[in-house]
Amino acid sequence: IIISFVLGFSVSICDVTSRSIYVRWPKFSGASSYRVTATAVNTVGHSLLAHFSDVTLKGTLSSLIPNTVYAIQAEAIDKNGIILAETQIMQSTAPDVPVIDQAYSKLSNSITVEWRAVPGATSYLLTAQDGDSFTETVVTNSPGTLTGLKPATLYRITVRSVNSGGKSQPSPFRKAKTVLAAPVLSVSSPSCDSIAVSWKAVYMAAGFSVFLMRSDGLGRMLKENTTNTSLIFTSLDPGTLYTIKAYAWNVNGVPGDDFTYNQRTSPNAPADVQVAFNSGTLRAIVSWMPTEGALTYSVTASSRPLNLTCNTSSASCAVPSLQCGSEYSVSVTAYNDAGSSKPTGAVSLKTIPCAPVNISIEEEEPGRLLVSWSSVNFSRYYVVFVKSDDGLEVHCNTSRTQCHFQSDCGFTYFISVFAYNKAGQSPLGDVFNYTTAPCCPSDLRATFVSGDAVRVTWAPVRGAEMYQTRAVGGSGALLCNDTAAACTLSALQCDTRYRIAVYSFSEARGSNTSCASKYVATAPCSPEIKNISKEARSVMSVHWHSNNEEATYIVTARGDAGLWHCTSSGNSCALINLPCGSAFSVSAIARSPAGQSLPSYSVPLETAPCCPTDLMLTQVAQSVTNISWSVGVGAQTYVTTLESPKGQAKCHTLQNYCLLGCITCSTNYTVSLKAISETGLTSSCTYRGYSSSACCPSGVKLYRLGNNGIRVHWRASDESINYSTHLHGSKGNFTCTPSPGLSHCDITEIPCGDVYTVIVSPVTDQEPKLTFCAKKIYS
Repeated sequence: IIISFVLGFSVSICDVTSRSIYVRWPKFSGASSYRVTATAVNTVGHSLLAHFSDVTLKGTLSSLIPNTVYAIQAEAIDKNGIILAETQIMQSTAPDVPVIDQAYSKLSNSITVEWRAVPGATSYLLTAQDGDSFTETVVTNSPGTLTGLKPATLYRITVRSVNSGGKSQPSPFRKAKTVLAAPVLSVSSPSCDSIAVSWKAVYMAAGFSVFLMRSDGLGRMLKENTTNTSLIFTSLDPGTLYTIKAYAWNVNGVPGDDFTYNQRTSPNAPADVQVAFNSGTLRAIVSWMPTEGALTYSVTASSRPLNLTCNTSSASCAVPSLQCGSEYSVSVTAYNDAGSSKPTGAVSLKTIPCAPVNISIEEEEPGRLLVSWSSVNFSRYYVVFVKSDDGLEVHCNTSRTQCHFQSDCGFTYFISVFAYNKAGQSPLGDVFNYTTAPCCPSDLRATFVSGDAVRVTWAPVRGAEMYQTRAVGGSGALLCNDTAAACTLSALQCDTRYRIAVYSFSEARGSNTSCASKYVATAPCSPEIKNISKEARSVMSVHWHSNNEEATYIVTARGDAGLWHCTSSGNSCALINLPCGSAFSVSAIARSPAGQSLPSYSVPLETAPCCPTDLMLTQVAQSVTNISWSVGVGAQTYVTTLESPKGQAKCHTLQNYCLLGCITCSTNYTVSLKAISETGLTSSCTYRGYSSSACCPSGVKLYRLGNNGIRVHWRASDESINYSTHLHGSKGNFTCTPSPGLSHCDITEIPCGDVYTVIVSPVTDQEPKLTFCAKKIYS
C-alpha cells in the first residue's frame, strides 16, 4: 500500500530479504536530503531510521526482523530541515534463512534435500549449482527433490524460504553428488543355452554388477562383477525367459542406477521329426515334438534347385506343391524372439512317380482293345483303369507298358494309366475315351400321356449321341430327334394304330437303322354328348355321338351331392337314382384296351327340387287356415293349394308357410304343393287330406235362470254336430255339454256379481279346443 502526501513523490521496493528491504524514490525539487524510516507494524518499539544526501535516490534498510510487516516512510527535507514531501508504503520481510540438514542422491538425475521448516514460509526455492549452470525447483515443504541433473556430478545445494514479501538469502550450501548412470544393456541369445550382455562405458564407473535369473522365479540367481563392458551367461535353459539387471559402481563401491531387461534364450531344435506324404495332394505333413519357448517353426524341404518352406506356430505343418518323381531333404527350425534353433537332422522323402504319357488306344478287332504308354522313371509297376459309361470298371496291373481289354458295342470307355512306387500313386494324367459303335435301343416302351400324345422311352445306349423316334400310321409319319432316351410324339390321331421305331446315332461310329419296331394303338376319341333327357323322376338318359370302332363309354354326373355313373358300349346310358334338388356337371369318356380318351365337354344337369317332407295345417279362424312345411332342397318358391267341391284356396310364396282364407267349415280338402326351382323346374307334391273344423252355431242367446243360473240357446248349423258351452269368469270356469240333438244348455250354481264370457263351439276330439267361435258377455 503506497500513501503519498505530495503528488510526484513516492517510494518503491527494489528487493526484500529476511533482514533487509531495498527502496528507491524519485528526486524532489528543493530537497537537500532524504530520510527513510521503517517501523514494525505488529512489534512495539522496533523501528529503523536512515538519512541520505540529495544525490542518493535509493537505500537499504537492514537489521530488520524476518517475516515482519514494516511501514516504510520516505521524506524529502530542504536545507532548513523543513519536510517538503513525504510518502509511505507497507512491505513484509522474507522468512528466515533455512538450514539444510542433509542432501543425497539415489538416482543419477536427482538430489533430495532435507531442511528444517522456517516460520512464515509458504514455499522453498531449491538450487543446484554446477559451475555456471543452475537448476532450480520450488517445493512447499521438506524434503524436496531437484531433478534433471547430470549423473556422477558434484553440485552445491542451497535453499531459500519464500513468502509474499520475497525470498530469504540462500542457506549455507551443502555439496552432494549424483550417483552413476545406469548402463544401457544390449542383450542377445547367441545359442539356446546362453545369453550375451554388453553395454557402453559409464562415466566415473569403476566396475559393474550384472544379475540374471529366470523370470518365473525358478532356479537360482546368477551374479557377475566385472570391469569389462560385456559378458556371457552359459548353461541356461533353452527357450526360457530371463530377467537381467545391471548397475555401475564408483571407486567407493556406491551403486548407481540399475537397468532391467527381459531376454528369452533361443529354442532348442525340435525332436522326433515325422514326415507323412499325401500322394493325392502332393504335399508332405511334417510333425515334431514341441520345444520349450518356441513361438514359430519353419519347415524346409530341399530338392535342388528348389527349396519349399512352411511356417507355423503349431507342432505340424503341410509343405505343399511338391513335385512328382523327386527326392527331398526335410528339416525343422524353431524360432522365438531371441532367434532360431539349429535345424534338425534332415529326413529323406521320396515323392510319387509322375503320370505316364504317350497313351494310345487301338481296337485290334471287334470286342478287343489294346492300351499302351511310355515308360516312367522311378516306377515299379503300372495300373490301367478302364471304366465304361455304365459305371462298370476293370483294371490291369502290369510291370510292362501295355494291356488288353474286352469291349462291347454302344459303350464309351474312359481310360487312365497310373504309375506306382512306395510313396503311392502318380497324379492323374490325361483321361482318354474310346467309343464303340452304338447298339440298338432296348426295352422300348410307349406310354400315352394324353389322347393324342405318346411318350416313348427306352434303355439308354452307351455311345449313342442322339436318337431318332419314328411313328408311321394313319395319314403320315412323325419324327422326333433328341439326345435323351425319351421322346414325346404329339398330334397323333385318336383310335389309330402306329408302328414306332427308335434308331441310335454316334458321331464317332455312325448310326444303326436295323433296329426292331413296335406297334401301338392310340386311345379312343373323346365322345360328344348330344343331349340329356328325363326318363323318370330320378332317371336321366344321356346320349352321345359314337366315333370309335371299339370302346366302352362311361358317363359321370358330378355335383355337390356326389358322383353318379353309367356305362354303355352304345351311344346312350341312363343315370338313375339322381337326388332331387341337385345340380350336376355331366361328362363322358371312352375306354378301350389302348387307353382312355379325354373327357367330353361337360353338360350341366339340374334335377327338380325336392318335396317338403313335413307339412302341417292349423285352423286359426273358421275361414282361415295356416299351412307350413319344411324346406324342399333346390326349391326357391312354393304354390300350396286346398281344393274341395265347394271351392279352392291357393297361395304362391317364397316362404315355407302361408295363410289360406275362404275356407268352408265342416269340409274335406285335398292338399297339394308345388316346389319350384330358380330355373323353373317344378315338383308336384301331394299329401293326405285335410278336414276343416265343424261350423260354429248361430243365433246364440242367453236367458237368466234365477239369481245363479243361465240358459244358453243356439241354432245348430247341422243337426249331426254336438256343441258344448263354456263359461269363463274371474270366480270360476263352467262347462255344459247337452245331450245329442239339443240346442240349449243350462248352467247353474254360478257365483253372482261377476262378468262371464260365454262361448258355444262344436265338440271335437282334437287339441286345442276351438276358440274362434263368437263370444257373448253375461253379467
